[in-house]
Amino acid sequence: MPSLHEDVEALAFLIGTWVGTGRGDYPTIDPFEYAETVTVGHIGKPFLRYDQSTRRLDGADAGVPLHGEAGFLRANGETIELVIAQPTGIVEIHDGTVDGTKLSLMCRLVAGTDSAVEVSKVERRIEVVDDTLTYELWMTAVGQPHQFHLEASLSRQT
Repeated sequence: MPSLHEDVEALAFLIGTWVGTGRGDYPTIDPFEYAETVTVGHIGKPFLRYDQSTRRLDGADAGVPLHGEAGFLRANGETIELVIAQPTGIVEIHDGTVDGTKLSLMCRLVAGTDSAVEVSKVERRIEVVDDTLTYELWMTAVGQPHQFHLEASLSRQT
C-alpha cells in the first residue's frame, strides 16, 4: 500500500471499510432502516476515495439496494472538500472542516440532471470514535425545509 500523502494526513482516521446500519426519514417518504458499507481508501495521492452503498433492512424489500454514491475527499489548507456523484443524477460539492476526528461538511453546490429529484442543500456531520464511525445527513429537498434525513453507526472492518 502506498504511503499516505501528507495533504490528507488529517483524514487518515477515515481510511478503511466501515459496515453497519442506519435509519432514514423525511416528510415525503416512509421511515426506513438500512445496512451500509462505506470504503475510504488512498493511492498515495492528495485525496481519499469514498464509496458507499446501502440495502434496505426492513419490510418486504429487505436486502434490496437503496442507494450508492462515490467521490473524493481532499484537504485544501484549513478546508476539507468532498465531491460526490450519485446514480440518481445528483452531484454534491461540499466544503468543511476537520476537528480531530469530526468532519462538518456543508454543500456549496448541488446539481442534478433533468430527471433527478430536486435537492438544494446537504449537510453532513461525521465522527469517528475508536473504530466506530457515526454520521448525520441533513438536507433541503422537494420543497421541504432543511432537516434531518439520515443517521448511521458503522464499525471499522479493515
